[in-house]
Amino acid sequence: MKILYHHRVASKDGQYVHIEEIIKAFRQLGHEVVVVEPESVNQREFGEGSRLVSTVRAYIPGFIHELAEFGYSCLEYLKLRKAIIRHRPDVIYERYNLFFISGVWAARHFHLPYIVEVNSPLFEERSTHGRLGLKWLARWTETLVWKSADYVLPVTAVLAQRVAAAGVPAERMQVIPNGVNREEFSSVADGVAMKKQLGIQQPNVLGFTGFVREWHGLDRVISLMSDSDLEDWHFLVVGDGPVKAALQEQARRAGLEQRVTFTGLVNRDTIRDYVSCFDVALQPDVVDYASPLKLFEYLALGKAVLAPDMANIREILSNDTNASLFDNGSDEDFRCKLARLCSDSALRDRLGRNARELLEQKGYYWDENARLIVYLFQRLLQRFPAPVALRGK
Repeated sequence: MKILYHHRVASKDGQYVHIEEIIKAFRQLGHEVVVVEPESVNQREFGEGSRLVSTVRAYIPGFIHELAEFGYSCLEYLKLRKAIIRHRPDVIYERYNLFFISGVWAARHFHLPYIVEVNSPLFEERSTHGRLGLKWLARWTETLVWKSADYVLPVTAVLAQRVAAAGVPAERMQVIPNGVNREEFSSVADGVAMKKQLGIQQPNVLGFTGFVREWHGLDRVISLMSDSDLEDWHFLVVGDGPVKAALQEQARRAGLEQRVTFTGLVNRDTIRDYVSCFDVALQPDVVDYASPLKLFEYLALGKAVLAPDMANIREILSNDTNASLFDNGSDEDFRCKLARLCSDSALRDRLGRNARELLEQKGYYWDENARLIVYLFQRLLQRFPAPVALRGK
């Protein structure tokens, strides 16, 4: 099968990890993949965003920027048309974005099967944070893409409920959570070596990976590090973000500089090495529809996970079976669950073993996701007339 993968992500971050891994998995399964994407994205290092987009959003009124986003679909359609005529793909696979309807136009014009992956309800997300001016246009584009797709692939059942509310029937949805690379996470690296490299003196490590935002609640962890019960624990934050400086200052004021380490941005290829030295892996908070990438990496490396007791997390984890889940509205429950994990090595070992077994049982791997997507495309191709690729030329 020849798959045209279409997206508008211009940053090399967690979003792009998903994109790269699915493309790689398609190719490993023997399919040809043609990628239509922003040209600049491949020139960036991991963690680097688009300066142009950031500048435009900072200095240009929202509605003008949103009109530019919508107008970009016209240019993108010309790119898609050129790619379709040249490469003759069998299908279009797209990562959903707001104001991004060029894939709909191309799929309709060329009569190609069209599957859309949805990682977040962007109209809701951007409206909630006050960053939408043309709400009517944003809502229309989101609904158009979701309802036009032959299949919509939300990453959680919670997100699927949002998609269903927009009018997409259940038979045209398939929940596909995130995953990990089977080869890269097939074995656990030497955590002792990484601890030595980082200069960590304490025998046990609380760890977090990812872009550090205020709502992650990492300040609670630093506050708990002062407890006498945690004297043998080190807090390792692997990543960067807007609250890193504030957390560092909090650790300094508490006299914890020697027991709290911030690595800053690290190469994506080394994440496994850092997580290997975690004794407890933290997912302190998460938006209610997300499928956190870090969570699957923690599971793959057999780590005892502390995560919020939320519906999207319970789609993957079970409390006291393969993770410890805490009441997200209670600092006291967070404290108690964390203290219990830190004091009970047998519990950590059991949860870690079960976490790894869960990953295998459920097949939370990118190649398994790709197989399911290919299966859905094969079902669609049986309904589409052939040849399809150049019908609209």
